[in-house]
Amino acid sequence: MLHDLITITPRHENAARLILDKILELRGENPPEKMMITVSGEVGSGKSTISIVLGRLLKKRHIRAKILDLDDYYKIPPLQRRKWRLEKGIDSIGYDEYDWDKVNQNITDFSRNRKSSLPCVDLITGYVDELTTNFEGVDILLINGLYSLKIADADLKVMIELTYDETTEAQRYSQKEDLDTYRLAVLQRESEVVQSLKSKADFYIDFDQSLYHL
Repeated sequence: MLHDLITITPRHENAARLILDKILELRGENPPEKMMITVSGEVGSGKSTISIVLGRLLKKRHIRAKILDLDDYYKIPPLQRRKWRLEKGIDSIGYDEYDWDKVNQNITDFSRNRKSSLPCVDLITGYVDELTTNFEGVDILLINGLYSLKIADADLKVMIELTYDETTEAQRYSQKEDLDTYRLAVLQRESEVVQSLKSKADFYIDFDQSLYHL
């Protein structure tokens, strides 16, 4: 997402290092040509920030990573999404809101070292722009998003653990959307859907810097 507000803290850095250690372990002495890592968690749990820090850590080891943010892949654009959700009802909120065909197309392009067109939300205008990238030479695809645990072919699936109250406070800080009564109801619904996918994770991280295998 363009113009996203992030603040990198020591806990984001520590979480990224834990994921890095796991990636290096999986790569071993004869690393695969391509790897796909997903980072999931509730709104405000630090997925995007951790992915950025992780990408930088990988770069220092001459491992080239590309980040996909699933917030860019909603079928309904940001400016129309609230109205659409109000019309469809709170139960319509969940992983079916993503354009999975587009997600899978970009994943295929990554696996085949091809050029690809990616959606990219401008948080200032609310418009969905288009980004053209080339996946040739990209070693790792980092996919972060609420429902990224749904991606079955990922080599490593990580879940960032924060409580609903903690993620709500983080949402207040990010200022992406006004936190009125309806937005809080949306956050609660998204929290429920994310938690329903938790069993799909390979491990999860909480910000006491511990790593828990499931």
